[in-house]
Amino acid sequence: MNFNKSLLATVTFSLLLSACATNPEDPNAKAKKGAAIGAATGAAAGYLIGRNTAGALIGAAVGTAAGAGIGHYQDKQEAELRKQLQGSGVDVVREGDNIVLEMPSGITFGFNSSDVNAKFYTVLDKVASTLNAYDQTTVNVAGYTDSVGSDSYNMKLSKERADSVTQYLQSRGVSAQRLRSVGYGESNPVDTNDTEAGRANNRRVEITLVPIAQ
Repeated sequence: MNFNKSLLATVTFSLLLSACATNPEDPNAKAKKGAAIGAATGAAAGYLIGRNTAGALIGAAVGTAAGAGIGHYQDKQEAELRKQLQGSGVDVVREGDNIVLEMPSGITFGFNSSDVNAKFYTVLDKVASTLNAYDQTTVNVAGYTDSVGSDSYNMKLSKERADSVTQYLQSRGVSAQRLRSVGYGESNPVDTNDTEAGRANNRRVEITLVPIAQ
């Protein structure tokens, strides 16, 4: 039993280490990292279920396939979003298996308004189209403000802006069951609030696409 536990720990550590050592310039890096992490998770789960090394190895194999599949799926969705949103002012950021769309409020909303700017409809239409094509993710919409104004007002405005984006995506066919909306007010700034440029960066909506576990 102790030998099996030591073997499991060694295998799991090796798989996680291989995930950290993935070459970032490899075009399949994210899928490989997902495979390694999936293998480590699967190995641990397989051992706990089977209580033996064979169970860990089976779990590792299943986890590898699942992790690689999720990574590849998100790679394709990321590539499509970058293609569709090029030049739109929206930044596409990859965080592990999650994809984050960063939308500055200056192009998304009017000043002190929670109504989506009509000029931004075409951008959100492209986002919605991609989300409908890649429907195996949850869509978390978060609103943020700068530090100007009261905490309560900023919290309310950030939630209303997140709700507006969520409602627009839903009107374009994105399932309400996939959508989550939250306002964070002036918390989690990405820049200083001491300059106008910094405050402009902090006024934003972020859409995070999280893979649904298969």
